[in-house]
Amino acid sequence: MEKEYKAVLYHADGYYEEKKSRFYADLFPASSEEEVDRYLSGIRKKYYDASHHCYAYTFGKRQEYVKCSDAGEPQGTAGYPMLSVLQGAGICDCLVVVTRYFGGTLLGTGGLVRSYTKAAQDAVGNAVIAHKKLSDLLLVKTGYGEYGKLQYYFEKAGLKPSASDFTDVVTIQLPVPVDDTERVVKAITEETNGKASIETLKQIYSALVGKETMLFDS
Repeated sequence: MEKEYKAVLYHADGYYEEKKSRFYADLFPASSEEEVDRYLSGIRKKYYDASHHCYAYTFGKRQEYVKCSDAGEPQGTAGYPMLSVLQGAGICDCLVVVTRYFGGTLLGTGGLVRSYTKAAQDAVGNAVIAHKKLSDLLLVKTGYGEYGKLQYYFEKAGLKPSASDFTDVVTIQLPVPVDDTERVVKAITEETNGKASIETLKQIYSALVGKETMLFDS
């Protein structure tokens, strides 16, 4: 399994205008041809009167499979520049579609490359992107007397629990990047003087999105 990769979490949009030609960008999480076809169909219906619907996508946690389409624009002026934006941002399993409304003035190849690039960049800039890391999901149980020490350690170590439960003991779900698990387990044991119980539940992907730790199966 890949140890880390970046992925788009939700749909995001972008926009760019040049010489009255309007470029609407839509960025989607996608990991299959079926999803691409469904999103493209929706965009074509939404912008039914547009002149072009160009797109690019990357599949795989290392962007192993890529494809792009100029959709009638001069070769190399739309699809590839958009694909370069995705590759440059390092985001995987995503589709970007840029829809063009012609403004009456020819932009030339340079203007088209710039416009499709800018629209795709705007969508990427507006997206919620998760930096997913392969993690061991630890279940830590400890007493209230040790909990304060663990809070301080987690903050210092840049760790954020995904869930906490407070009953007669404190139960914490803590995703830890797989390369750090041994070190973190040792530190928790030392901070609590061996009073904490630590169990590895499973391996998942985790990401800090804003102030929230999110868990993903893939």
